[in-house]
This record gives sequence, structure tokens and C-alpha cells, in this order.
Amino acid sequence: MEAEQLYEYKNCNLCPRKCGADRNKGRGYCKAGDKIKIARAGLHMWEEPCISGSRGSGAIFFSGCNLGCIFCQNKEISSGETGKEISCGRLTEIFFELKDKGANNINLVTADIYIPSIRKAIYDARMSGFDLPFILNTSGYINKESIESLDGLIDIYLPDMKYIRDKDALRYSNAPDYPDVCMAAVDEMVRQQPECVFEKTGDELILKKGVVVRHLLMPGMLIQAKMILKYLHERYGDKILLSLMSQYTPNGCLKACPEIDRPVSENEYRSLVRYAENTGITRGYIQDKTSADEAYIPDFDLSGVIKSCCGSEKGKRELS
Repeated sequence: MEAEQLYEYKNCNLCPRKCGADRNKGRGYCKAGDKIKIARAGLHMWEEPCISGSRGSGAIFFSGCNLGCIFCQNKEISSGETGKEISCGRLTEIFFELKDKGANNINLVTADIYIPSIRKAIYDARMSGFDLPFILNTSGYINKESIESLDGLIDIYLPDMKYIRDKDALRYSNAPDYPDVCMAAVDEMVRQQPECVFEKTGDELILKKGVVVRHLLMPGMLIQAKMILKYLHERYGDKILLSLMSQYTPNGCLKACPEIDRPVSENEYRSLVRYAENTGITRGYIQDKTSADEAYIPDFDLSGVIKSCCGSEKGKRELS
């Protein structure tokens, strides 16, 4: 590993936690050390249709997480216990292997805790002629400065916006600064990728550049969800795509938070979709309610049957 990367993992302040851990010797708050650790790499069919398409997104799931939500849907990965340590060089090789399998893009899932290594791997791939889009798939709890350091390397940003109320961010993710951090990060993402650019591949529209912001509706938090949609639409309009997710699944660890120890109701989700339509949001995605099932979280996959304004497949309809 290059000296610059080793230095950036020492007294680590790469994420908003600023935990100060020496990740060259141990783990940070994110459960990660100084070596890249991945839990899975392969074609992923269940992202938004403009990302997965029919060929799949080349998803690489990184181990560890700096957010640590109490309701986490992927605890096996976020705990940092699952996965295999690899070098930057091996990560670059995986990019090419996924391309050879037909991937539409390279989807870096929770990679923001390894940004020094990610920068090097992407740069080396580009220098070797790699031409697929790179996606940063993030919880949204990422420093603006980290996004700035990726300028010119990331083609598509795929952040969550989980909270807009400090109290909820504190209660469920121990991150009261999440709203401010996420807003600043998304601003920088949109600055770098100010419009969504698609390429027609057969009958499909595949996203090549842009920002897609996801929001996972949680039980009892419909008002907050509407506040988030209102904020995003007023600030960015049609510059970004929105993805309204209904897949929340209680994880069995919610005794301290019984108010979210249930699935989202159909009425709650329908109300959010109606609000989006009435607000004038037309560029986005909605999910089939059947996605709120543990059966849709196999092999660390993000779950969901997503309905698209870009596709015409059976069972899908526009958010309009």
C-alpha cells in the first residue's frame, strides 16, 4: 500500500465520526482497518432498472460501516466480520472481471470507509483503459471533502437520505449530525454530476452519469419522509432521480425501539407515493410492497422489485 494511503488511515478522520483510530494497527468506528475487505462481488439485478438493467450491476459489497443503524438490513456486512481482505490491485482486477461478465457499471456499496484505496483502484483501472461507469453507493453519512476527493472518478452517486430530523438520526443511528452531513454531501454530488445522462441499450435506458437519491420509508416516519422529498425536489428539481423504498424489514434487534419493530404499512407507502406525485416529482422509482420481505435480502443483496419510469417491463409503472 502506498505511503499516502497508510497516512490517511492513521488517526482516521475520513468520515464524519472523526474517531481518530489508527487503522494501520486496528479498526475504526466503522469496523474497518487499512486493508480493503469485501463481502461479495458479482452481478446484482435488484438495483434501480436504469442501473441494473437486464445484464446487472457489477456490485462490490464492502465490509464495515460508519453509520451503524439499529435497524440495519445487512448486519453481516456492516459488522465488518464477513468478507475477505484484498489489495488495491486485486480490486482493480475485479472491476475488469465484472466487466467481462457483462456488468453495466461498477457499483461500490459502502465503499466510502475505504476512499483512499478506492481512489487508487479506480485511477489504476482508468489508466488501463477501463470504461464502465463507477457508482458510489453510500448511506449518505460521508464528508463533503471525501466526495470532493472523488471528483472525476465517480460517474454516478447513489446516496441514501435517511433522516432530515436530528432526533431520529440520533435515536436510530447515533448520528445527530446526519442531516447536515448528508445535505452537504449531496450538494457536492450534484455539483459534480448536475444532470442524469442515459444511454439507450436495446430497449433499456441505462444511466451513465448522475445522482439517484434513495429514501427508505420507516414505520411511523411518514412526515419525515415527506419532508425529505419536499427538500430534495425544491433544491434539485429534475436534476436528480428519487427512489422511494418500501423494503424496510425489522431485524430482530429492536427491543429498545418498539415503534419501528414492524414493517411499513401499505397505507403509509401509498401516502408517500401520492405525496410525491402531488409535489410534482416525476423522475423516480417506486417499489412493490412485496419487497419488504427477508427473502429479498439474499447473499447481502439490497432488496426490492423496483418500478421504473425508465422501463416497460410487466408490473412496472411510472412515478407520475
